[in-house]
Amino acid sequence: MTASSPLPGAAQPLETVGATAANTAARVLIVAVTNATAETLLAAVRARAAAGPARFQLLLPDPAGHAELTRARRLESRAHGESILADALPLLSEAAGNDVEGFVSNRHDPMDAIEDTLSSAHVDEIILATVHHHLAEGLHVDLPRRVAHLGLPVTTVTAAEQVAAVV
Repeated sequence: MTASSPLPGAAQPLETVGATAANTAARVLIVAVTNATAETLLAAVRARAAAGPARFQLLLPDPAGHAELTRARRLESRAHGESILADALPLLSEAAGNDVEGFVSNRHDPMDAIEDTLSSAHVDEIILATVHHHLAEGLHVDLPRRVAHLGLPVTTVTAAEQVAAVV
């Protein structure tokens, strides 16, 4: 949930912008556009955890797919996202070697969800689990490339490969 979200009960972002961390653990935002429990994503989290101290947080864009929803459909979509979180967090926590928190964004567009999160939380790195779109990549508008323009290290994970190179 982002800071502007009116829905109660979701985890707060890793740390608010401007706050100082008492430890030196990197703050890693996991963005699951696809399966949040995929072995490729879990492998990427394990690899990052093995590389050094890190705190992980899972961001799920609203699974609704579009913004024009009735209130009932919006609540149904939110419940579906919360169910995905409940399934994914224990597996990601095990892969990370520590507790992973998570939240469902009010935004269905992954880039909007990421930008909202970055506006209210300090993040050092992003692990992006997404699908591969050849056409978008050819036009240089694919999500990994767009996220890389934010200036943070991005590790992209797709179902077709174990762990992609850091952008």
